[in-house]
Amino acid sequence: MSAPLLPTPLPPQHAQRALLHNEVHARPPEAIEAPVASTHIVMWADAAAREASRAHLGALLRNHHQPQPDVDTTHLRVDLGPVRIRWEMHTEFVTWTFTVPLHTEGFGDSEPLGAAHSVPRDWLAQLPGQCLCGLNLWVLPTREFGSGSLVRHVLNEDALVASTVADGHGEVYTDFAIHPDGYSRMVLLAGGMTPRRLGRLVQRLQEIETYRMAALLGLPAAREAVQVLAGAERELAELADAIRLATRDDEPELLDRLTRLAGQVESEHAATHSRLSASSAYFELVDRRIAEIAESRLAGLQTIREFMDRRLTPARGTCDWAARRQEALSRRVSRISQLLRTRVEIEQQQSSQALLASMNQRQDLQLKLQSTVEGLSAAAITYYIVGLVSYLAKGAQKLGWPLSPESTAAIAIPVVGFSVWWSLRRLHHRMFKH
Repeated sequence: MSAPLLPTPLPPQHAQRALLHNEVHARPPEAIEAPVASTHIVMWADAAAREASRAHLGALLRNHHQPQPDVDTTHLRVDLGPVRIRWEMHTEFVTWTFTVPLHTEGFGDSEPLGAAHSVPRDWLAQLPGQCLCGLNLWVLPTREFGSGSLVRHVLNEDALVASTVADGHGEVYTDFAIHPDGYSRMVLLAGGMTPRRLGRLVQRLQEIETYRMAALLGLPAAREAVQVLAGAERELAELADAIRLATRDDEPELLDRLTRLAGQVESEHAATHSRLSASSAYFELVDRRIAEIAESRLAGLQTIREFMDRRLTPARGTCDWAARRQEALSRRVSRISQLLRTRVEIEQQQSSQALLASMNQRQDLQLKLQSTVEGLSAAAITYYIVGLVSYLAKGAQKLGWPLSPESTAAIAIPVVGFSVWWSLRRLHHRMFKH
């Protein structure tokens, strides 16, 4: 018999390979069989609250003798007997989903309980963070329950939104309202969907509500930014007009005002840009999740897509408009700042040119004075040298010099004067040439 083949060895692995490979399997939907009740809670949380939520989950698992989540766990599904829990840590929030079998006995005039009633009340009230979304979803098999009984008891018929989903295999009903218990509500009639397909559909419906609320967090920031932008735009218009009429003495004050305005605009942009960008991404996720549930119209009722388009479009437009307005104002401030700086630079260049012209004039005067001084210096040097020649002539006369000292001095004057002038001229020329 031939020896078994050994596995082919792999080259050195990237440190993040396993983590990146498993990302496509992160947060998978779980299989669901109707009838069930599911409660989905979204807790808006900072980094500390997100870490605290892991410890909070660990406390519940400890009470049920379950292993603790490790520090790298970002999602966990666990069955605690009467209730299944799905915990997921996201970038800005933590989601808790509780699912329990729905007992259909006694369905009548009373509405069923949500799945959150199956976990300890005190533990649930202490979830870390701030509750952004709470959704009770009841999943029923269509063949056993019509769309009337439960829908009438748990939803407001005047605000009812409904559609067929999953290419006609199910029906979903909601009113997008917060009810007296603090939760919004949905009813899903599952039809004959397989458990895995039903699980994907339930997760998509819960994510629509999650991302809808997360996207709307940008609306207060956008409204606040619009108020700040209105004042900044008025200030910028006044500055632009003042710059047009300003004199040189006004420019330092205008530059100071413009600098303070630029700081205000950039500060507001930095404070709201990340929130508005996140809202834009969440709005896109809402669109994607609605497309994934493959809905179509039920007679006489709005679909989820129509409701979202009508109710979310103004908020979405406000967020997008605020972001575009911030960018446009920032560019306008930058352009006017550049304009004012260019104007100041031109005036500085003109001042520099005038200063250089004045320096040239002073240099010309200095040269003329220098030439005058050089002439006087030549005459003085000639006078002293001729005096020396005269003294030499007096001494040389006793040794046989034929000319008198006066005649010798007279003859030496032009020779000495020309020599001194020529020497100074050569020195002056050499210095200026260097």
